[in-house]
Amino acid sequence: MEFKKYDHSVQEKEIYKLWEKKDLFKPIRNKSKKIFSIVIPPPNVTGRLHMGHALNNSLQDVLVRYYRMNGHETLWQPGTDHAGIATQAIVEKNLAKNNINKNDIGRDEFLKKVWEWKTESGGLILEQLKKLGCSCDWSRSRFTMDDDMSKAVTKVFIALFNNKLIYKDKKLVNWDTKLKTAISDLEVIQNEVQSQLFYIKYPIINSDDFITIATTRPETMMGDTAVAVNPKDKRYKNLVGEYVNIPIVDLSLIHI
Repeated sequence: MEFKKYDHSVQEKEIYKLWEKKDLFKPIRNKSKKIFSIVIPPPNVTGRLHMGHALNNSLQDVLVRYYRMNGHETLWQPGTDHAGIATQAIVEKNLAKNNINKNDIGRDEFLKKVWEWKTESGGLILEQLKKLGCSCDWSRSRFTMDDDMSKAVTKVFIALFNNKLIYKDKKLVNWDTKLKTAISDLEVIQNEVQSQLFYIKYPIINSDDFITIATTRPETMMGDTAVAVNPKDKRYKNLVGEYVNIPIVDLSLIHI
């Protein structure tokens, strides 16, 4: 007897097609059955899936298949995430390979390029999930920038604003000097560096005394508006209420 060599790329693909053809992953509303559902943590459309995605989605698939085989009506909701700045950076890099700058082509054309990348990368990600054997209901696949998703976000944002749970204010932000935009803490890569502690003497007005401030950022002293001390600390107790000059400029008065 001659045995054919097992080719997973062919065999698994055919098996998966059969699963999809029979709609084995689509839930059917049935009040007599218990329900089990998972919304997939949507992978970012920044490239390909990695081993972490393989592990995470395999665990989800085990749970979904377990409950499905135990009679539950199951739904595994698939989708992808636009990833904001990360995706923008990748699209800009791809344009730069052809000596194209986003500012030269304008907003509309750049957005078109972003959507083209989403189609390419997002489609690849979904195919990778299928090759993992993920039993998602692909008819329900969503992208975080789909019209209905965007409308839902807008609706919730307005509701939060009307309830005064969102407000506009002046706050410190992380600023990307290359992309010229604010970015979240999650998008900041923290690096530990060897720094130096500077000791600056702030002269007290109408006195020969001074108060010493320690800082790693001496360049920010031009924006100082006050010096905070512990009023119970014997070293500074007599200085509370006094004024000091900012060193170097010797002009601005700040309060202790």
